[in-house]
Amino acid sequence: QMKLTESGGASVQAGRSLRLSCAASEYIYSSYCTAWFRQAPGKGREGVASVYAGGGTRYYAGSVKGRFTISHDIGKNTVDLQMNSLKPEDTAVYYCAVGVCESPLVARGYDSWGQGTQVTVSP
Repeated sequence: QMKLTESGGASVQAGRSLRLSCAASEYIYSSYCTAWFRQAPGKGREGVASVYAGGGTRYYAGSVKGRFTISHDIGKNTVDLQMNSLKPEDTAVYYCAVGVCESPLVARGYDSWGQGTQVTVSP
């Protein structure tokens, strides 16, 4: 099974930016979905952003649209999440995922997951 390793999580103040990166141990085929999910304390896992590895339409949760950007670097085999204008409600553990997804922002269908990286945004 593909191994995914996230990095880039940190504690920042509201309004600042962070860039998360996810390194995959294997080539991500163009038919696969790549995505970032997050889970805040006491809440379920939420789909944040997704894009097919071959490129094309990007999908975003309404709460992050216009602030976050997902990208897949084929050469580096990485999936990045650029997060701008961070808010305290963005505080969560962020997970990278890859799979033959049924729906881009739904966890079911993703069978490879990273261990997560913590993002904390203070007021």
